[in-house]
Amino acid sequence: MNALLLLLLLLAQLCSASLVPEREKDPEYWRAQAQDTLRDALRLQRLNQNVAKNLILFLGDGMGVSTVTAARILKGQLQNHKGEESRLEMDKFPYVALAKTYNTNAQVPDSAGTATAYLCGVKANEGTVGVTAGVTRDRCNTTKGQEVTSILRWAKDGGKAVGIVTTTRVTHATPSAAYAHSANRDWYSDGEMPPDALEGGCKDIARQLVENIPDIEVILGGGRKYMFPKNASDVEYPHEDKHRGTRLDRRDLVQAWHDVKPPGKVAKYVWHRRDLLALNLSRVDFLLGLFEPGDMVYELDRNNETDPSLTEMVAVAIRMLQKNPRGFFLLVEGGGRGEGGRIDHGHHEGKAKQALHEAVELDRAIGLATRLTSPQDTLSVVTADHSHVFTFGGYTPRGNPIFGLAPMQSDVDRKPFTSILYGNGPGYKIVAGERENVSAVDFAHADYQAQSAVPLRQETHGGEDVAVFARGPMAHLLHGVHEQNYIPHAMAYAACIGSNRAHCNAAGRPAASILLPFLALLFLLC
Repeated sequence: MNALLLLLLLLAQLCSASLVPEREKDPEYWRAQAQDTLRDALRLQRLNQNVAKNLILFLGDGMGVSTVTAARILKGQLQNHKGEESRLEMDKFPYVALAKTYNTNAQVPDSAGTATAYLCGVKANEGTVGVTAGVTRDRCNTTKGQEVTSILRWAKDGGKAVGIVTTTRVTHATPSAAYAHSANRDWYSDGEMPPDALEGGCKDIARQLVENIPDIEVILGGGRKYMFPKNASDVEYPHEDKHRGTRLDRRDLVQAWHDVKPPGKVAKYVWHRRDLLALNLSRVDFLLGLFEPGDMVYELDRNNETDPSLTEMVAVAIRMLQKNPRGFFLLVEGGGRGEGGRIDHGHHEGKAKQALHEAVELDRAIGLATRLTSPQDTLSVVTADHSHVFTFGGYTPRGNPIFGLAPMQSDVDRKPFTSILYGNGPGYKIVAGERENVSAVDFAHADYQAQSAVPLRQETHGGEDVAVFARGPMAHLLHGVHEQNYIPHAMAYAACIGSNRAHCNAAGRPAASILLPFLALLFLLC
């Protein structure tokens, strides 16, 4: 037995040596890399203080720091690299901060209270959207007078085009905070509202999407069934009862969306990828795309013929919004389906493979947006609403498959375990009185539920800070540890929209930036 252990140890050492790329054995490789990074950092001393003509906020629902790191490794491994040395598109953003995610009444937050923070600029109670902390969840009668507006509204009031792209239903917590005010994030249509809320005059979120800010130029995501009368058949799934319309008021809100558009403006509604990609965007003023009855499908399971990818939706949205000479604001929620983004939903189900592929797709969309815009006039911010109790570890060697096993067995129950684990969730399984032996299951399957320490039907959010990545004009304002509600204030300041515009002249340019050329000339003359 001892001889066998020595042999295994020797093999492990030999394998470990081969795991190191040849160039990384040369210390000059690391020194040169560090010097390149230092030169990039020194260039950041020349601050970009331009006015942000365009604003893009990418929200990875549930994309905590551990998810970002694991997604980076997955991205690299999908490209046949070891993975750890890879760079996400968001990794290339020069400024990084941390955001504190707690809700006013919750240490570990939900997606609604956090959305109110990073879109409306005020912290709120869990489960509520677009209202102050004076509103109690489920209590319609506490809402009146407590509504707060979002950066999407501030941008619209500033003459910019605005858009929402999500892989969830468009009435989900994240996008709804941009336009709605609700005591309950789940009031998607009047069919989900209790009688007292309807009698109290509260409006469902789908109705608010059509009525509150009727001139949103682009709305792309899921959530068809909340727009149509109860029991109306779905256009894509006519024989499935769960996809039928939910509205008790019998209204067709897609038609209502059409009806409120100004005369002479072209408004297009699509529900199929083919129709979205066939649009002549130069001839479209308003676009509504609802590609699923509820949330959109996981990227790994997506029907490539009927449903667009997040990247495709972002490309269409940017090209639509760029027609406005005064610029635009775009909210992009990736990973959304379910309680939050598809990243979020994957984690809630303990399906790490689904969650991480969603994060990689979000990063692909970030890369595309980077290519379609310029950091000279576009402030791009990438962040998350909250984290999850997701982790990976186990002293895995370099290049270990991110969905693979740790290189050891437990020294307690003598069974193998995957590197990826959850603190709680549906992956808790006891077989014959013991922890399940993962070597007997397909742990690389897309729907495999990673093991968890505590059994829950749904895994929970995590309470730690989340990262904020920033690039473009005034990106340096996102620089340390911030309350989450600071984010839209910094973005609005950069774009000269919202209430804090004292630093801008009548043309919307920071006063300091106008003086700089004259100061430079004065310096030369002296």
